[in-house]
Amino acid sequence: MSRISKGYAEGRWGQIHYQACGEGAPLLLLHQSPTDSVQFARAMQPLAARGIRAIAIDLPGFGGSDTPPAPPTVADYAHIVPAVLDQLGIGSASLLGHHTGAVIATEAALQFASRIDKVILNGPLPMSDEERAMWRQMLAREKDWNLRWDGSHLTELWNFRFGAQPAWTDLEAFHANFIHGLLAGRTVWYAHDAVMTYKHEEAMQRLQQPCLILANTGDAIYGYSQRARQLYPHFSYAELPGGTIDIIDEQPGDWSGIVADFVKA
Repeated sequence: MSRISKGYAEGRWGQIHYQACGEGAPLLLLHQSPTDSVQFARAMQPLAARGIRAIAIDLPGFGGSDTPPAPPTVADYAHIVPAVLDQLGIGSASLLGHHTGAVIATEAALQFASRIDKVILNGPLPMSDEERAMWRQMLAREKDWNLRWDGSHLTELWNFRFGAQPAWTDLEAFHANFIHGLLAGRTVWYAHDAVMTYKHEEAMQRLQQPCLILANTGDAIYGYSQRARQLYPHFSYAELPGGTIDIIDEQPGDWSGIVADFVKA
């Protein structure tokens, strides 16, 4: 079994934390918000067993990565990709992003096209302006993040995440991503706010690399994956049955198989 190692790269706002596992075709992994690279913990060794060098990155402000001094744009976040590639001496790699990570992965593939071989968008977000405004308003509660001596802020945040899905399947995965999401503290809203000001549907249209849309039918934003499938029929498409926002934790073997097959094809 391959060992998971940890390291840091230097970025524009300080250190960028990453975890790596395996040898073979390099694949960078960008997580959703709010959590960190723990989202890929159960998939790292299954990917390595399939000949993938899996490299999961903590977005700036999350996990072990330093926090930006001001709210970044998606274009700003994209700079973590070449920083980690340079640190590891990798010329080019495939790139996967989940939800928030999918938006950042798209921008990175556009900005640094010569360094990105393939793109996997696990839960893309092609939205209308009205939908973006609605989501941005709903997620604005992240800006009210605050500590309370009675711990009620933890219950509120737990219930907010719990309400994001009609049904959850893995309590340990839910708990791990919840706890790691708390580490972002008062700047937790940075990533979602950046995503909701970015027109993912326009950016996806400009991708030149081979691209896979990866979905699961139980994802809270499954409908956007279906919209992307219709808008970009030239992209490859795959989906897993059931699951939730935590699909990578819930079905790491099947998920890793789809990902590895696309990267190595």
